[in-house]
Amino acid sequence: MALSGSILVLRALGLGDLLTAVPALRALRAAYPDDRLVLAAPEPLRGLVASIEAVDELLPTPGLGALRWPGAAPRLAVNLHGRGPESIRDLLSADPESLLTHRHPAYPGSAGPDWPTRLHEVDRWCRLLEYRGIATDRDALWLPAPPVPAPVSRAVVVHPGAAYPARRWPPERFARVARTLSAGGRPVVITGSRAEVPLANTVAAQAGLPPSAVYAGRTDLLELAALVAEAQLVICGDTGVGHLATAYGTPSVLLFGPTPPHTWGPPVTARHHIALWAGRTGDPHADRPDSGLLMVRPERVLTAAAEVLGKGAHHG
Repeated sequence: MALSGSILVLRALGLGDLLTAVPALRALRAAYPDDRLVLAAPEPLRGLVASIEAVDELLPTPGLGALRWPGAAPRLAVNLHGRGPESIRDLLSADPESLLTHRHPAYPGSAGPDWPTRLHEVDRWCRLLEYRGIATDRDALWLPAPPVPAPVSRAVVVHPGAAYPARRWPPERFARVARTLSAGGRPVVITGSRAEVPLANTVAAQAGLPPSAVYAGRTDLLELAALVAEAQLVICGDTGVGHLATAYGTPSVLLFGPTPPHTWGPPVTARHHIALWAGRTGDPHADRPDSGLLMVRPERVLTAAAEVLGKGAHHG
């Protein structure tokens, strides 16, 4: 039997990226139960990484080119970051005994599967592990309840922000949805990062909500996770908060465009999530809202919200 050692996994990306890698991380944990599994990922994700219950240690790594492996060579390095070559170079700098990555022409000595296109992000990384003979469970996306109390329970969480303008539905549309749900007696809160406080305040003001309904900038990641876990509904774009809803079984209405939901959306079998998409793809890093995203109207979002709320489902 091989001596135990370290398994180094690179996923130095954001919240949604971490959550779509959870099945792969759990598969690695099961395949190497006696090894120390180290995840190279951004420091702000630490609290959520701990709740996955598959990772032994977080190695703070803000992005590519920042990996600093401190100890003896890992037994295995796993590239859950991208296709390379930068991510492959980072992992090779740790001098691993073995490397698991997708094939890249810049590193012909590193065998692996070809990079798949038009594949769901969860499937992409599970497929990589299966190349090495590691069994995976693509549905292992769930997370246990956060270890902190929710700032408010049973709210409708409206999260208007996204990493890039292409994926940001207009604030006045979020405001209309929030205003209608609030008028119907639903407690509505607006979430976001510290940088998104002005956006959240704009949505709240246009929706007629009090400043106390704005939680943007007032919660850390675990408190936001608890808020989502205890919510009755999440409404957001293609962003990490939508993946939190999937992880906690919280019903959600997700607005997609320019990226299709079959590559980044919730499992198609999860009936308590509705992904709205106009069928058009575009540049997810563009500096203006995608034309396909703008085809999703507030009326459609409200219809979907009524549908998932009517089911009364909360799958924890």
